[in-house]
Amino acid sequence: MNPEVKNLTVGAALAAALTLAGAPDAAAQNLSAANPFGATRAYSPAPLGPSAEVRGGGLFAVMPKADPQPGEVGGVPLVLRAAKALLCSAEGEQVANRIDLLVQEGRIAAIGRQGELELPANAEIRDLGDQWLMPGLIDLHCHVAGKSLFVTNDLNDAVLLTNPGLRASSAVEPYNDTLQMGVAGGVTSVLYIPGSATNIGGQGVLLKTGFDRYEDMEIRNPGSMKLAQAGNPERWAIGVGRSFMNWNTRNTVARGLAYAAAWAEGQWPGGATVESGPVPNPQWDVFRSLAAKETQISAHTQIFQVVLATITMIRRDFELDVYIDHGTIGGWKAGGLAQEYGVPAIVGPRSVDTTSTGFQRITAAQEDGIRGVAAGYQRMGHTNVGFNTDSPVIPQEELFLQGALAARYGFKDDALQVVRGLTIVPAMASGIDHLVGSLEVGKHADILVLTGHPADPRTSIESVFIEGRRVYDPARDGRLW
Repeated sequence: MNPEVKNLTVGAALAAALTLAGAPDAAAQNLSAANPFGATRAYSPAPLGPSAEVRGGGLFAVMPKADPQPGEVGGVPLVLRAAKALLCSAEGEQVANRIDLLVQEGRIAAIGRQGELELPANAEIRDLGDQWLMPGLIDLHCHVAGKSLFVTNDLNDAVLLTNPGLRASSAVEPYNDTLQMGVAGGVTSVLYIPGSATNIGGQGVLLKTGFDRYEDMEIRNPGSMKLAQAGNPERWAIGVGRSFMNWNTRNTVARGLAYAAAWAEGQWPGGATVESGPVPNPQWDVFRSLAAKETQISAHTQIFQVVLATITMIRRDFELDVYIDHGTIGGWKAGGLAQEYGVPAIVGPRSVDTTSTGFQRITAAQEDGIRGVAAGYQRMGHTNVGFNTDSPVIPQEELFLQGALAARYGFKDDALQVVRGLTIVPAMASGIDHLVGSLEVGKHADILVLTGHPADPRTSIESVFIEGRRVYDPARDGRLW
């Protein structure tokens, strides 16, 4: 038997234990009623053997693997027939009405108007009536893909002020409770990153949220190198000022790029050649990916002066790919320069700059009232603005509300900018837009079925697909959000 793990109530776990001990099959049949996540959720972890285990605070039991679902790898083709699709492509058409979307082997195989596509004879057609389709949401600032809500305690290594070798991937716990809630809120991809106790906290990892095997979750590792330009690292050791932090960050990046260059040229810095090239060094290896433009720097940076330092140091001087990951407390005042240098702004978890004296002093505010952060970037001419939660600061499932708040405080959505900020903008910022972020042929079938605009709090999510697999369906699983 090829086993799989199901998250079960205690009663369901006991029923599983009875079955494994030789009790009648009826005990196993009762599992579906006791399982709050439904009897047909597909999992594929490594075999665990005939036993139950405690993992992530919940009791798990071994279950047989379900047959492939329509649309996923190994399943029959799936057609989603919907009233509207928010396509969110980087360029071109953004919205299509009355469409059929064909999913095969976990990818989008075709999109066309209803009745115009030639559909496979064995396809399962799911008519969604007046419901909409859109790409899964992407959060580039997640701290909840690990062992607990306090996962930053597992990740932060504050011995050194810069720790480029630390890897968040070692702390991942697949499909934990908070990721399940995120899936229910439509979040299908996240960047799981270390905290910001130091200037360089380490390497993030890009993950799919709805799978329970790490091998299935990983999109790219390293997903980023986490840079924190003030706003926490000041407390490191005896306390440091921004001048030293900037110097130390610049020194670390310069040394890392020297390592990457030496590796590429097959010699040590200084010209001493070695037959096999430089010896790998985990502390510096991420800079090989950065130098090759295979990953980016995600910069915890806010307040105008610090956002300015990020843009000028990392993008202008070192010519590395970087995106702003916060950008609040007046950081939007650097929006014009960020646009000029091609630095996306993924803003949050704060959505506004308030009228408090402290905020006005820090932001050098010259106007009264509450100012929307995303709208501030937009007013400065920035066209690549996205949103994050910094989960658990904002719960993972509330990513869509970050877009709603942006619109409430002045962010224009006349060309689907809010939806793009939840999908294709973070996908482009993190270099995974060839896989996710829009409904386009060839991309992963990470698809939401919903009742309206995703930033409208009245909208509900009716299904979530990740790579063609239906990982959440309230009618089947019970509504979590």
